Amino acid sequence: MIGLISATAAGAAARDRLAAAWPDRTRVYEGPVADAVRRAFGECSQLVCFLATGAVVRLVAPLLSDKASDPGVVCVDEGGRFAVSLVGGHGGGANELARAVGRLLGAEPVVTTATDAVGVPGLDTLGLPVEGDVAGVSRALLDGEPVALELESVWPLPALPANVLPSGAGSAAPGVAPTIRVTDRLIGTGRAGEVVLRPPSLVVGVGASKGAPVDEVLGLVEGALADAGLAVASVAALATVDAKADEPGIVGAAGRLGVPVLTYSAEELAGVEVPNPSAAPLAAVGTPSVAEAAALVGGGELLVPKRKSERADGAPAMATCAVVRRPGRGRLAVVGLGPGARDLLTPRAEAELRRASVLVGLDQYVDQIRDLLRPGTRILESGLGAEEERARTAVAEARKGQAVALIGSGDAGVYAMASPALAEASDDIDVVGVPGVTAALAAGAILGAPLGHDHVSISLSDLHTPWHVIERRVLAAAEADIVVTFYNPRSRGRDWQLPKALAILGAHREPTTPVGVVRNASRPDESSRVTTLAGLDPATVDMMTVVTVGNTATRNIAGRMVTPRGYRWQETTQ
Repeated sequence: MIGLISATAAGAAARDRLAAAWPDRTRVYEGPVADAVRRAFGECSQLVCFLATGAVVRLVAPLLSDKASDPGVVCVDEGGRFAVSLVGGHGGGANELARAVGRLLGAEPVVTTATDAVGVPGLDTLGLPVEGDVAGVSRALLDGEPVALELESVWPLPALPANVLPSGAGSAAPGVAPTIRVTDRLIGTGRAGEVVLRPPSLVVGVGASKGAPVDEVLGLVEGALADAGLAVASVAALATVDAKADEPGIVGAAGRLGVPVLTYSAEELAGVEVPNPSAAPLAAVGTPSVAEAAALVGGGELLVPKRKSERADGAPAMATCAVVRRPGRGRLAVVGLGPGARDLLTPRAEAELRRASVLVGLDQYVDQIRDLLRPGTRILESGLGAEEERARTAVAEARKGQAVALIGSGDAGVYAMASPALAEASDDIDVVGVPGVTAALAAGAILGAPLGHDHVSISLSDLHTPWHVIERRVLAAAEADIVVTFYNPRSRGRDWQLPKALAILGAHREPTTPVGVVRNASRPDESSRVTTLAGLDPATVDMMTVVTVGNTATRNIAGRMVTPRGYRWQETTQ
């Protein structure tokens, strides 16, 4: 929960805007400011104070305890000009909160943590639990000293600075140089100059009798991990049979560990080969193994075979568990950059760009977002016509265990890179789709509301699709009276397709049907106009243009294309 505190009418107005935007995430604290800050500090994970920075410093200073547990505090001036990350920039999430508040209020986020100031990733912002000498290793990163990277578990990390070297490379020797170690093993984390990152590589399979206590299940899991020398922080999930999905002991143990419960059918578990099958679970839930089979469903190395809980009173065990280490998997994020304007790039897309260690994309798209990448990001760019090569390259890099971002304009799934990449990928990597604002949507917003009813997008490029197929699709849209947006409408070598498509539509629609033409939507040289089916000159259209043809209900109202949601307008105007 985010606590909101203000002292003046101006601060309250900005506070209320934030509360309205995040109704489920925020709580307004009224009353004397000092009391409000004290209550919010104790009850919330983050605070936004609409007060002078000096006042907030004096109010929170006596409340500070430890940066690992203190809430993140953001200070917004009463004019709403700046959102200052004051306390808990990384651990409390104040840096990201300042950016989010800035986006909502139109304020400039002010982030002063050293790593963020120079674009170096904070070790506690890499998405993995971190232990050890964070401050010491961060200083080494900032100072450009050689830092060794010990990857005991391959994991898709964000880009790291050039002075982070795999152990054995250059002069970065573990045990001598500052070291970043990625491991799920229990190792000492007290050595100066060493940080341990915990990848979520362990899955614990759990079986439990009805009514098994939470403490018994949790004690079994933690004991099994400790005996095997494995870190609790690397547990990604508890896994069990679906008949036990709501078993309080399992659900409660997962809640205390802060991980989800994965469930599988008895039939699915029965098909998993395990070293220790048993007749008891077969009779109870229909599979000879729950703990081992549930842990092994996704493959991996069985580190802890099935073991039973022990009860102080000597009663029969009510829980079993097994631990599996799943292999690290590369990550491919297919990212839509939108139509070109920076303010139409989504926050999720920006986050994925900063999460990537490898970026793959068309050179002109890379240029659009180069400034958003972390230092050390490896960029693999190529020119027009190399789409399939880029898709293969991105998948190949992900298969090496990298965190890869494959970029495309608009939405990456619409005439862009998602389809060739996913056709190349198999289930050996994780794939994340990041939607973007499409050219059709950007053009529609400029033209008015041409897509208010059923609509379809059709590419007129016959480089990958035979013309007779495209023609059949245009005819179907014409006969169905659907608004059509044409992508790739005309190029120097393809100048006849657009006139042919317009003629097909013209056989089913009036010559006065509104047509919108938008070139370079959302970019500095954007241009647009609304004309008619009879008035459109195809020679004025190129590959940077989107052409939207209305249906029989579309109207030109005050120079804007409007397609009603129903056909009542059409009935009243005929």
